[in-house]
Amino acid sequence: MDNRSYFYYKNYSVPKDDPVHTNGTDKELIDAIYNRLRLCHVVLIMGGVYSTYSKWINKEILIANESFSIPKPIIGIKPWGQTNISTKVQENAVEIVGWNTESIVAAIRKHSNA
Repeated sequence: MDNRSYFYYKNYSVPKDDPVHTNGTDKELIDAIYNRLRLCHVVLIMGGVYSTYSKWINKEILIANESFSIPKPIIGIKPWGQTNISTKVQENAVEIVGWNTESIVAAIRKHSNA
């Protein structure tokens, strides 16, 4: 998406080097996710089957849906080459898109309130 013309975005992911990834408490993880999601117009979540069992992704979904006066739209991204997608992501996404720039950009534009 970095090379997509006429499309600007900001990645609000919790930084990889943030200790909350490995050493944080549940509350610290929830706070870190909330503080990032509050800045977003939409939330992109990888929809691989592993997502069903991810504590992190389940918290993202819960926060996006329940922590804001207007829920953050979730866009599920189907990993390249996979035929199955997480039921949890499917049930909560406003749209599921393929792993390609044009599909992702179109979904962001469609569901963003920006």
